Amino acid sequence: MMASEPSASPEVGLASWYADSMQGKRTASGERYNKLALTAAHRTLPLGSYVMVKNLRNGRSVRVKINDRGPFHRSRVIDVSRAAAERLRFIQQGHTRVSITPESP
Repeated sequence: MMASEPSASPEVGLASWYADSMQGKRTASGERYNKLALTAAHRTLPLGSYVMVKNLRNGRSVRVKINDRGPFHRSRVIDVSRAAAERLRFIQQGHTRVSITPESP
């Protein structure tokens, strides 16, 4: 029997969401930002990878694709699309505490 790989421990920190003014601008992956897609920006995770983002304030989760670099605000660990922020229910607050867990494609 093969030993399974240990699961990656979640990264915890603040998430924010992209302003609507970013709609249509190119991301680091070359894709255009789409506020209706479930995507995110992270400083180091591989472009094209997927992560589960969990809002630690309300327990809601969403799976997003990393397609950009950022956030550029030092206190934040991830920027999510408007659609992802809506699913996580933190549009009004602008940011929230999250855990980020890498997933298989």
